[in-house]
Amino acid sequence: MGPFSELPAPPRCHQHRHSALRRFHGMATNASILLADDEEKIVRLFGHALREEGYEVVGTTCPLEAKTLLRQRPFDLFVVDNVMPGITGLELLRDLHDAPVERPQVLFMTGHPTIEGAVEAMKLGAFDYLRKPFEVEQLLAASARALQQRAIFAPSSRGLASGDEFESCGIVGRSNAVRCVLEQARVVASSTSTVLINGETGTGKELLARAIHRLSPRRTRPLVKVNCAAIPDNLLESELFGHTRGAFTGALSSKRGRFALADGGSIFLDEIGTLGSALQPKILRVLQEREFEPLGAERTEHVDVRVIAATNRDLAGMVSDGRFLQDLYYRLNVIPLRLPPLRERPEDIPALVEHFLRKHNGRGIDDSAMKVLMRHGWPGNVRELENTIERAVVLATGRVIGPECVAIPTLPSSDGPPLPSMSLKGNVDWVERETVRRALAAVHGVKKDAASLVGISQRALSYYLSKHDLE
Repeated sequence: MGPFSELPAPPRCHQHRHSALRRFHGMATNASILLADDEEKIVRLFGHALREEGYEVVGTTCPLEAKTLLRQRPFDLFVVDNVMPGITGLELLRDLHDAPVERPQVLFMTGHPTIEGAVEAMKLGAFDYLRKPFEVEQLLAASARALQQRAIFAPSSRGLASGDEFESCGIVGRSNAVRCVLEQARVVASSTSTVLINGETGTGKELLARAIHRLSPRRTRPLVKVNCAAIPDNLLESELFGHTRGAFTGALSSKRGRFALADGGSIFLDEIGTLGSALQPKILRVLQEREFEPLGAERTEHVDVRVIAATNRDLAGMVSDGRFLQDLYYRLNVIPLRLPPLRERPEDIPALVEHFLRKHNGRGIDDSAMKVLMRHGWPGNVRELENTIERAVVLATGRVIGPECVAIPTLPSSDGPPLPSMSLKGNVDWVERETVRRALAAVHGVKKDAASLVGISQRALSYYLSKHDLE
């Protein structure tokens, strides 16, 4: 069956119209949607509901026809079922990467959900994963969110952000990679949507979270920061949600949690990927219901808070491995922002050096020293660069920093020394010791950063330091 955009309307069942959804998300009514499902009744029902919201809808029950349409004209949103004759929805997603027109947002539908399928769809760029059966209202809400994100990430007629409004937060950069992220951050700041910042250690995730809060309508309310990796699991629940007197041994008085302290403002959950399995559903409840219960309490507290989370881990991979709650990942990943590592934007190094020289009361830097900095790979990213400049300012004896002041510990290459023996245990110990030692060298001994660089908790790092006499 070919595309049909003028089919008779189905009976008005399950059709409580949510025009307010579109207005709430600030969406225009002329967004174009391609709807592909091999069941004609699904295409009729969902197509009519979307048209009632003011969208232009083209529907088809033929996946090969959907593939052709995606190559002939641009769509803002592609709603596709996975199981169809001839070609699957996942195969259509893969084909989108080579399409000659602008890529649409994607809502992926399936009646046979699996974690592996969900992760694969998200990795291929799907915005959301809808499990059949679902109500029309769920489709309308997901469509509005997807189109909102598309509007945020589309090229702006204002041009890319200059970065000047972010420098007060310590974010410096003129490269296109950074300006694109800052433009996205400036746009999302005015919304209440959850933001997930992904980036390597030292890229400035906390600085970006602070900037988003300062540019938001919540700027006069608190930004509460929580490093999920720095607080032991048995204390983190109390830290986040608070507790009543006598809730556990040592709870001599009641205490408000970080979510309560952030009411009306924002909360920054750093290193969200380290959350234990027991806490993940409780964070999900706050995101879904805006409520929680303090430890030992019989009452439910409601909270108005915007969540900004950050991670240096592959959360989609953790979902696939069963280490991170799938629904929590979807709730966090509403507005994903990726901070590029410094090695992907070396053109920003001179501006960053100038910024850090001003910050640490430095003077000048000669060309040979700058060349040393430009050649380095910066595994510790911007934080490592700042530490290097701060140390150089202290070591410099003249008015200008020379190359001798910016000597950088380098990590041995992959063709470095051979393994010490054929003993499995001996080699494992050697790899552990070298990995920890090199990570510490890369971040100039800052244990928190070394733990993040290696991808372990600070408690685990302390164990390895003690085990291998690296304290």
